[in-house]
Amino acid sequence: MTIAVADTPGRAGSVAGVLLVVGVVIATLTEAIAGTVLSLGRGYIIGDTYATPDEAAWLDIGYTAMKLIGFMTTPWLLTRINPHKLIIGSTLVMGAACGIAVITARLDLLVALRMIQGFSGGTLLVGGQALLFFAYPRAHQPILQALFAMGSVVAPGTIAPALQGWLLDSQSWTWIFVSVVPVALAAAGVLLIADGPRPAAVVRRPFDWIGFSLMSAAFFCLTYVFSQGNRWRWFEEPRILWLTVLGAATLLLFLGQQVLAKGRGLLDFTLFRSEDFSFAFIVSFVAGAALFGSAFLIPSFAVSVLAFRPTDAGLLLLPSGAFFVGTLLIAAFLMQVRRVPPVATVPFGILMIMVAMWMLSGSTSESGARDMMAAILLRGLGLGFLFLSITLIAFSNLNDRNRASGIGLFNAGRQLGGLMGVAGLQTLIDHNVAANVAVLGAHVAAGVPAVSERLAATTAMLVARGMDAMAASRAATSLLGRAVTGQSTVIAFDTAFNAVALLFVIAAPVLVTIKIGFHRYAKAHAAQSSRKEEP
Repeated sequence: MTIAVADTPGRAGSVAGVLLVVGVVIATLTEAIAGTVLSLGRGYIIGDTYATPDEAAWLDIGYTAMKLIGFMTTPWLLTRINPHKLIIGSTLVMGAACGIAVITARLDLLVALRMIQGFSGGTLLVGGQALLFFAYPRAHQPILQALFAMGSVVAPGTIAPALQGWLLDSQSWTWIFVSVVPVALAAAGVLLIADGPRPAAVVRRPFDWIGFSLMSAAFFCLTYVFSQGNRWRWFEEPRILWLTVLGAATLLLFLGQQVLAKGRGLLDFTLFRSEDFSFAFIVSFVAGAALFGSAFLIPSFAVSVLAFRPTDAGLLLLPSGAFFVGTLLIAAFLMQVRRVPPVATVPFGILMIMVAMWMLSGSTSESGARDMMAAILLRGLGLGFLFLSITLIAFSNLNDRNRASGIGLFNAGRQLGGLMGVAGLQTLIDHNVAANVAVLGAHVAAGVPAVSERLAATTAMLVARGMDAMAASRAATSLLGRAVTGQSTVIAFDTAFNAVALLFVIAAPVLVTIKIGFHRYAKAHAAQSSRKEEP
């Protein structure tokens, strides 16, 4: 994909140039709010629309699949539409889709609106980040990408859940979509008066409809599999098995078709000539699994085990957002002012996330927000160091012709990594709950003195409160069973927290080995090229 945008002189110091950055960051907030609406509001939407879990699943599947498609098609759109106008249009479409979602309770229309929201969200994320690279020189990118990450990464994981939890407890789920509308209008207004880069001549290519069709089929199949596989026990359900086969086959066909297209398809294979991008693309899967996986685990543990209200569960992650932002700014200062190479902060980010997840693995049913806060704050620090680094590693050495394609592919990798991470953690928790109930239940037998004493004490307490002796005995047994299930769930979540920590223990040496291999290959390739040029 070929695209070039002429820079505007003196933009860094102009008020309109500052407004461009502010407008892009505000625009990303619309995707942050709309993209996470189901994290806490799923049950409320199902209740109001009278939908079955299978029907309601398409609200999430449609959004995520279309977001992935948006990531991959935005580079082509940027060759046809001015990036500045594309961001404004995508933001307004997002606001309009959320506004219509407020006034309808029809599930089919909500699914269609979620698909529109997903595509516009993917478009504005890729287009907004590409616009910052087009409009500003490389020297200013650390701070600019840190600001962009506040809206695209920090807000979905910290600010949006807190806002949504409060709206669910005080209003209703429709107010989550209502909140997107003024944000979209504000972003579009700021961008309209901002100073966008002057578009330069681009090489326009016809749209690759074959590649688009194959890619869309693959993303819909794989999104369904990762989102719903655990509910259906994965390959025990023929539907999941066949969708996995179809998704893998269409993905392979898409990659093969893109190779045969020889640069005229949706994928730009020249990206992988860059050692740094190839490495960062692989890291994006691991980083996505850590970000989305931990963002799924912490609120889920708070709601299902600690019985937090949606507001409290949302507020649990909010303080880590401040540390996340602070770390982004510190890392940007080190890279932009002190000239620290981006790769230098990656080990700190990985280590902090590992320690944070290990600390959370000691949580119990008696834990509270204060007990978990140190680990949650440490997680925020680690994510700040990690995400800015891999962003700059991935895109800084690309040129304006292929950077938009790189941004789309990188974001797609992170999203797919997140889908796989969450699916894996859900499966791990469910399997461990069942296994833990079996193990603990085997030791909770009627003949064990401690069990008999527990049942007798509970029965006596219930009888003292006026319950019939026979009913009190049955209730005491039921309460003991609930206690066993509750403790099994706690152990399962602790195992999942440890799994995220172990992910980096395993992935870190693998990534280092890959980085060394890429470096040696690039060095050997450069030496071979220089020898060819010598005669």
